[in-house]
Amino acid sequence: MSKIIYTLTDEAPMLATASLLPIVRAYAGTAGVEIETRDISLAGRILAAFKDVLPEDQRVDDALAELGELVKTPEANVIKLPNISASVPQLRAAVKELQADGYALPDYLDDPQTDEEKDARKRYDSVKGSAVNPVLREGNSDRRAPKAVKNYAKKFPHSMGAWSADSKTAVATMGADDFRANEKSVTMPADDTLSIEFTGADGSVEVLKEGLKVLEGEVVDGTFMSAKALDAFLAEQVARAKEEGILFSAHLKATMMKVSDPVIFGHVVKAYFADLFAQYGDQLAAAGLDPNNGLAAIEGGLDKLDAETAEGVRKAIAEAYENGPDVAMVNSDKGITNLHVPSDVIVDASMPAMIRTSGHMWDKDGAERDTLAVLPDSSYAGIYQAVVEDCKANGAFDPTTMGTVPNVGLMAQKAEEYGSHDKTFVMDAAGTVAVKNAAGETLTSHEVGEGDIWRACQTKDVAVRDWVKLAVTRARASQTPAVFWLDESRAHDRELITKVEEYLKDHDTEGLDIRIMSPVEATKFSIERIRRGEDTISVTGNVLRDYNTDLFPILELGTSAKMLSVVPLLNGGGLFETGAGGSAPKHVQQLVEENHLRWDSLGEFLALAVSFEHEATTNGNARAQVLADTLDAATGTLLIEGKSPERKAGQLDNRGSHFYLALYWAQELAKQTEDQALADAVTPIAEELAANEEKIVSELNGVQGKPVDIEGYYAPSMDKVVDVMRPSATLNAIMDKLSV
Repeated sequence: MSKIIYTLTDEAPMLATASLLPIVRAYAGTAGVEIETRDISLAGRILAAFKDVLPEDQRVDDALAELGELVKTPEANVIKLPNISASVPQLRAAVKELQADGYALPDYLDDPQTDEEKDARKRYDSVKGSAVNPVLREGNSDRRAPKAVKNYAKKFPHSMGAWSADSKTAVATMGADDFRANEKSVTMPADDTLSIEFTGADGSVEVLKEGLKVLEGEVVDGTFMSAKALDAFLAEQVARAKEEGILFSAHLKATMMKVSDPVIFGHVVKAYFADLFAQYGDQLAAAGLDPNNGLAAIEGGLDKLDAETAEGVRKAIAEAYENGPDVAMVNSDKGITNLHVPSDVIVDASMPAMIRTSGHMWDKDGAERDTLAVLPDSSYAGIYQAVVEDCKANGAFDPTTMGTVPNVGLMAQKAEEYGSHDKTFVMDAAGTVAVKNAAGETLTSHEVGEGDIWRACQTKDVAVRDWVKLAVTRARASQTPAVFWLDESRAHDRELITKVEEYLKDHDTEGLDIRIMSPVEATKFSIERIRRGEDTISVTGNVLRDYNTDLFPILELGTSAKMLSVVPLLNGGGLFETGAGGSAPKHVQQLVEENHLRWDSLGEFLALAVSFEHEATTNGNARAQVLADTLDAATGTLLIEGKSPERKAGQLDNRGSHFYLALYWAQELAKQTEDQALADAVTPIAEELAANEEKIVSELNGVQGKPVDIEGYYAPSMDKVVDVMRPSATLNAIMDKLSV
C-alpha cells in the first residue's frame, strides 16, 4: 500500500489537522493510499533530543531524523505543515510546559557549567531555530499561486491601504561593515575538509570548527557584521525616527537565523534603551536577563533583582519610551512592542504586511503611523525599499489586475545563509578568523573585533545545477520570463553567476526570456510588470526565497498561506509544503477563548492535491490522479462559494471549511467519469453530506462562543484537541462510511 507522510506540527496547523486528517484518510483510502503521521512539533523535537536520557515511558522517536533520511529516497511523499522555528523564549515556554506535564527534562540554561548542563544546552540548541526545514528540504523550491487562487483574489480582492507620495516610511540598512559588505566567497576546486580558526591578538589559536566536509564545485562563504558599526547605525536610526516623528521598528529573522539575528535583536534593544543598559547593564547580565531574548524577558525577570534595582529598571524603561521615538506595536491593547519578543516580528512576514497597510505599523494607541523599518544587514533590504519607493510613486497595488511573481528557490541541502547556524560565532575578542583547507591554506580571512558576528555557509554544486534546471523547466512550462536575482557586486553571487551562466548551456533555452539581475533591479523589473498584469518568475537564493514567497503573495493574495509550494526532491521524491504559520498564535488564542479556529487550511488542500498527483505519477496510481483532479476542483468551488474560515465566533471556521471541502470533493468524485466504481461508491456519501448540510453546519457552529481547554499550547492533550476539532457527530458518522 502506498503512503503519504503528513507531518504533525504546532499551533493552529496542528489543531486543524485533527479535523482535516480523518476526512483526508477517508478519501485517500479509496485509492489505496495510507496517510501516516510523523510528529515534528517543537515539543516532539524536544522530547526526541532527550530520548536516551528520559525514562522509557517518556521516550519518543526522532521523527525528524527519520524523515531526513526518507526525503533522500525516491519513495518520499511528504506533506509538511508550518512548524515553530523556536526562539529562546518559545523554547523555554515549551520546556516549562513539558516539565509541568511530568517530563523529566532539564532546564534550558543560559550559562551551563557542568558537563551535564552543557550537554543539555547542546541538545536544546539542536532544536531551536530552523531545525526542521534544512533537514527536510533535500530539493529546491517551486512556489506559485494556483490559478484558482489567483482568479479568486482578482474577483474578490483583499483590502490594500492607500499610499501617499509624501509618506515618511522608509527602510534603513547599514550598507557597510555588515554581512553583505564583508563577504568573501570561493568555489572549491576539489573535495576537501575545512576548518575555521580564530587567531587572537596575542597569537593564540582556537579552532572554532573542524572537519567540515566540502565537495568539488561547492561555494563556501565567510563574512561578519561589525558590532561597533551596528551599534553606531542603530543609534542613528533611533535618533532619526525621533526626529522625523515616525515609528521605530526592527525587522529580523531571529528564528531561522538562530545565532546571528537574536544577537542583532539584542543590539537593537540595547540601542533603544541605551540609558537603561548604561546604568543597569551589569546587573541585568548578572541576573541572566539577556536583551537577545527581548524586552519581555527582561520585564518578566525583574524579580531576580533587588527591589531598588528593579524599580530603577522600570523607571529607565518608561523614560526611554518618553524620550525616544514611538515604537511600532505587535499588540497595542496589551502593550507588546516590536522589541518585546524576537520571534514576534519576522521580516519576511512583517515587511509585506507593512507595505500592504499603506507603509504603516501601529503605535501604542492602535493608530496607523509611518514607520522607519530597520533591517541592519544590507544583503536584501533594498528589495523592500524598492517596493516602498514604487508605492510612493504609483500608489498601492491593485489585486484585481496585478500579475504574479512565482519563485524558484535555491534551498536544497542547507544552501546559503540558512546553513550557517553551526558555523556562526560571536567573537569574544579581536583577532582574525580564517577558513582553511586540509593542507592548512587560507581560503578566506577576516579581521574581527570583540562582539562581531562571524559566519560561514555552504552551497553545494548539485543544488545549484538542480536550481537552474528547475528554473528553465518552470519558464518553459509557463512561458514566463525568469530572473535570477544575483548581484555581481556581492562575492557569493559572483560565484553563483559563473555557475548559472555555465549550467544554462546544458538546457534548451531557445525562445525563453531568462535574465540575471541584482535583487534591487529584479524587484523594480518585477513590480513594473506586476502593475501591467504581467507575470515574472523570481529565481532566488534561500533567504530571498523566503522573502519573495511572502512579499508578493501577501500583496497579490492577501496571504502567503495560499501558495502552492512544491519541493521536487533531488532523488525523485516529493515534499509538499502548506504555507506560512505567522498568525497561528493568534488563532490558537481565539480557539481557547471562543472555540473558533480561523486558520485557513487552503495550503493543506493545495499540497494534498499535488501529493496525490505525485503518487499517481510515481506509482502509476490512476485513482490517486482522480483524487488530485477532483480535490483541485473542490477547492476551486470552496473558494468561489465563500466557504473559507471567517474571523468571528459563530461564523464558519476551519472545521466548517473542512466539511465543505468534504462535500464538494464527494460531489466532484460522484460526477467524474474516469473511474465509475469510485463514482458509484462516493455518490451515497455526497448525497448524505448534502442532505445533512444544515445540521452539520449547525453542529460545527453551535459549539462556538465559549472557552475550551486543550490542556496546553506546545503539547496539548490530543484527546482534548480531537474532541474540540470534531464536534459534528453527523459529519464523523458519514465519513466513517466511506470505503471502496
